[in-house]
Amino acid sequence: MSLIENTIDALTLPGRGILAADESTPTITKRLNAINVESTPESRYDYRHLLLSTPNLNQYIGGVILFEESLTQTGPHGKLTDHMQSMQIGIKVDKGLTTLPNTDQEKITEGLDGLGERLENYKKEGARFTKWRCVYDISSHKPSSLAIDANAEVLARYAAIAQAHDFVPIVEPEVIHDGTHSIDECYHASSAALEAVFNALKRHRVDLEYMILKPNMIAPGKQSNDTINPEEVAHYTLNAFMRHVPAAVPSINFLSGGIPADIAYQCLQEMNNIGDLLPWRLSYSFARALQEPCMEAWLGKEENKTSAQAKLLEYAQKNSECLADFQK
Repeated sequence: MSLIENTIDALTLPGRGILAADESTPTITKRLNAINVESTPESRYDYRHLLLSTPNLNQYIGGVILFEESLTQTGPHGKLTDHMQSMQIGIKVDKGLTTLPNTDQEKITEGLDGLGERLENYKKEGARFTKWRCVYDISSHKPSSLAIDANAEVLARYAAIAQAHDFVPIVEPEVIHDGTHSIDECYHASSAALEAVFNALKRHRVDLEYMILKPNMIAPGKQSNDTINPEEVAHYTLNAFMRHVPAAVPSINFLSGGIPADIAYQCLQEMNNIGDLLPWRLSYSFARALQEPCMEAWLGKEENKTSAQAKLLEYAQKNSECLADFQK
């Protein structure tokens, strides 16, 4: 069995999700500051060690996406990746967002230059899968066809390069939850993004059997007056996927995108209630929806480490237990 086959099998083990712990330094700084913890290499090491060393996390998590700093970082407990407990090591490989010219401040993701060389270095550090995120805003005239097509092309080029170096690519087209848009507007934007992404993946001959899709759940905007209804989210989301996501994709691992942890869990549960009727497994690759309860319990204090890890394990377990393949 090839390296890429072994990786996709490990990432799609029954009842396993993927933990997203790949926050850039500015993002993790913002989250640490929110709990009154100064962001330093040492505090970031301590927090990420807390996550990775959570006992029995590998019962529910098949892989962890790391930021580049974490891949090689060492500290009082040794190298962070030495605490991975047989979970697959993933790495965020995009270089962040920049403004796409000739649009109304829409974004494109950078990082394709030199990607192949970086991947070979990441492989030496034990990384086996990758993640690349593109984002789409919703307004009366967004996302534009230019932003949709340009981001699809970037995602496909990234995925092709990753597979050429024996990495499983996570393809993440995220329609941003922030906004006043309705669930119908999110549906149309998400559908357009997915359609363009899979057309581009086909054009670049990406093997769909060895990739993971990481999309947003289709929900009303955070600043809208609409309450998130998990049954409605499941209906809209799966309706879009049936129309735009090929059956060859082995796993769809949702991002939470700022949806509160308990609501994200309920939405995932609703979708898995009919999961056996779908061609893909439906799992999770949450960041905030797994980490926020843990971080709020930790507060940067060593004496809270055990209770914080218990929170992480609790949310990983409950999300895994709602997956259709949990008991297989």
